Amino acid sequence: MKKLYKVLAVLLSCLLCACASNKAGADINKVAGDNSSSQASDGDSTEVSAQAESLENTYEEDENNMTVTDVSKAEELFENLELTKGYKDITDHNPCMTQRFSADPGVMVYNDRVYVYATNDGMAMDNKPSKNEYGNIRTINMMSSKDLVNWEDHGAIMVAGGSGVASWAGNSWAPCACHKVIDGKEKFFLYFANSGNGIGVLTADSPTGPWEDPLGQALVPRDTPGIEGVIWLFDPAVLVDDDGTGYLYFGGGVPEGKAEAPESFRAVKLADDMIHLDGEVVKIDVPWGFEDSGINKIGDTYYYSYCTNWSGGPYGNARIGYMTSKSPLGPFTYQGTCFNNPGDFFGTTGNNHHTIITFNDQQYIFYHAEYLNKKMYGEMLGYRTTHVDKLPMEDGLFGDAKGTLEGVEQLCSVDAYSISRASALAWQGGASFEGSGDTLLKLSKGDWAGVSGVDFGSGAATIKLTVKAPEDTWIRVTTESADGEAVAYVFVPSSSDLIEVTAEASGLEGVQNLFFTAAGDVSIDSWVCE
Repeated sequence: MKKLYKVLAVLLSCLLCACASNKAGADINKVAGDNSSSQASDGDSTEVSAQAESLENTYEEDENNMTVTDVSKAEELFENLELTKGYKDITDHNPCMTQRFSADPGVMVYNDRVYVYATNDGMAMDNKPSKNEYGNIRTINMMSSKDLVNWEDHGAIMVAGGSGVASWAGNSWAPCACHKVIDGKEKFFLYFANSGNGIGVLTADSPTGPWEDPLGQALVPRDTPGIEGVIWLFDPAVLVDDDGTGYLYFGGGVPEGKAEAPESFRAVKLADDMIHLDGEVVKIDVPWGFEDSGINKIGDTYYYSYCTNWSGGPYGNARIGYMTSKSPLGPFTYQGTCFNNPGDFFGTTGNNHHTIITFNDQQYIFYHAEYLNKKMYGEMLGYRTTHVDKLPMEDGLFGDAKGTLEGVEQLCSVDAYSISRASALAWQGGASFEGSGDTLLKLSKGDWAGVSGVDFGSGAATIKLTVKAPEDTWIRVTTESADGEAVAYVFVPSSSDLIEVTAEASGLEGVQNLFFTAAGDVSIDSWVCE
């Protein structure tokens, strides 16, 4: 690089001597990166020549010049850099994400990818917050994964309130989602609870939006015939049957003296457009029920699952029980429980909300717990995070799933040579995100993000990032941990727009974890190896 600058300096000096013009002087400053300390005066080719010839020395001596892509400078920056604290061990896959508190996970499988929509309990910040006030929740978090370990953060959907898509709603709780081909086009439907007073629906042409409110009001309001006796008109679950017919399930609450048979759960057939009801609302007999409807079809059997109440009944407090039927609207037969309260696994007893899916011929249960909340703040303040574990199944019945921090095995490796979103990660410290749908990963000094199980094959020579930064900065790339051995240092020049930057890499071969650590403020859109 130094030789290149020296050659350029000599050539430019000759050119200036011949032309002796202001334009030539300006060209020298541009090519030299504006590193010379003064402008050439008209006809003063001698001064310009001296500046050009000293360019190499200026390049070496300006220690604050971050345009210098000298790796030794990057090494100095990171040598004593304090990493932002992370709250998820590298050996663990639960919680799914630690940058946001995401409760009541509603899960949809689409195109070999799992999408999770969750009540937004807020960003997981180090500063201890006050107790969670659920009445203020008006957004829904989105994340997705194809390997169930690296989760892409798609940001939050502005659902309720004056700035929300469904401005008529006061809250957005406990979402669920589905997709269906209508008039030859795939459509996506997101159902949510307006507190405990109604079920709303949003639609989109993509699983990550943008979302629209097709009705301008609740799909299931309080005056819907057949919901009399439903205390909490919330916690929707949706099923699209094999013939394309949709069914919606909702309800909860325990009338006084009716703990054994609350009679507060309902189901209804949906119209072909999935945004209107088509038929009578029917009652589901849910023994010792409390809240949290779930619905699955496996083979020719329908599985209705729910959270039991806190009355000390025979099925345990706030566990996930389930029933089966040969009809989507029942009657259902109670079979047992399949998941205990999260407190049995993490010491954080609280409400229990779940979704069961079948993915790659395996059943998984998604649920929430206050484990991260307690780890960060030392006590339970009502902030919940989504976890996923396997749900065993035998002879058509669910077994007992166990809540773990280890979580599930990574289903497939990340291809290092296909572009990956930087917002898809397994671990992080201090990360935040910008946008909704396709988001930018935002890091500040000492912040980091980690990707699990990246397959580099026989070896990658370079790594390319699409980034922007308000000031010149660096990103350190390591393997196995954020403070692991550096395999590349990526220089990021200041830019208000996204640009591509590339750095040579070494040691990237086989399957390894990959980490990005920032020396300063930077936004990362994507990365790929070459």
